[in-house]
Amino acid sequence: MQTTRQFGQEQEQKACDYLEQHGLIVIEKNYQCKVGEIDLIMEDIDTLVFVEVRFRKQDDYGGGLESVTRNKQRKIIRTAQYYLQTKRKEDCPCRFDVIAIEPEQKFQWIKDAFWVKY
Repeated sequence: MQTTRQFGQEQEQKACDYLEQHGLIVIEKNYQCKVGEIDLIMEDIDTLVFVEVRFRKQDDYGGGLESVTRNKQRKIIRTAQYYLQTKRKEDCPCRFDVIAIEPEQKFQWIKDAFWVKY
């Protein structure tokens, strides 16, 4: 029997494969630090892309895209800022994408899904 964690990793790998087919290059998977976690960090030409992967078996409470709340966005942004500081890439252009996988393995990829507000 597959655990929830294994299932999540499988979905993240499917998302990673999908994004690679669209030209992105993997930098890191499951980046974790004291601030939070980012599912995928990828490169799209000269842009660093922080990707949140979402999967919902049912959409009774909203789909995968809707599940990326303001609080989740803030946590991803803080984690990305930590990553950029520790890797000395503060001047690197970056964006935040969300990819939702539906039960039929249909992908919804939203580029620039949210932004940092100063």
